[in-house]
Amino acid sequence: MSLKKGQRVELTKSRPSLKKIIIGLGWDINQYDGEADFDLDSSVFMTKENGKVGSDNDFIFYGNLEHKTKCIIHTGDNRTGDGDGDDEVIKVRFDSIPSDYTTLSISVTIYDADKRLQNFGMINNAYVRVVDEETGEELIRYDLSEDFSTETAIVVAEIYKKNGEWKFKAVGSGYNGGLASLCKQYGIDAE
Repeated sequence: MSLKKGQRVELTKSRPSLKKIIIGLGWDINQYDGEADFDLDSSVFMTKENGKVGSDNDFIFYGNLEHKTKCIIHTGDNRTGDGDGDDEVIKVRFDSIPSDYTTLSISVTIYDADKRLQNFGMINNAYVRVVDEETGEELIRYDLSEDFSTETAIVVAEIYKKNGEWKFKAVGSGYNGGLASLCKQYGIDAE
């Protein structure tokens, strides 16, 4: 199922057996004359009903690859984005997410974007996809076709719980201020 910005789709209501998913994120670099390589980083903010993390451990990224409950595991930082297929992968186990967490916000940021003079206007073919880990079936794909320009962080999608069922929302919202601005939004002191 291919989604557009703002669309929502249920994940577990019609698939009660869906317990483990893989979130694959990918992108390509446009023509770029700078000297520094692009290093895009995916991350997940696990938030409670107030929209904030419960602790710094609820921020899963290259510096904290898994949640203490193992409900979210980031498989590692791809520093170049070269090659076909998913550039970074995050695994989610719905049955291990503590019950007081309601949203998984999936984001991509550019490492040292300001220093390297890089932004999402220089990125194309960005996407997020959700795969059933048990069957390998791609359930959802969201191609970010937005025209980004100066943004250095994007909230790509949200996986959220409503009435006990998990759903997916295609967000695609860009932000300036990179990872630090997202950390602040979700209640993490990035200093």
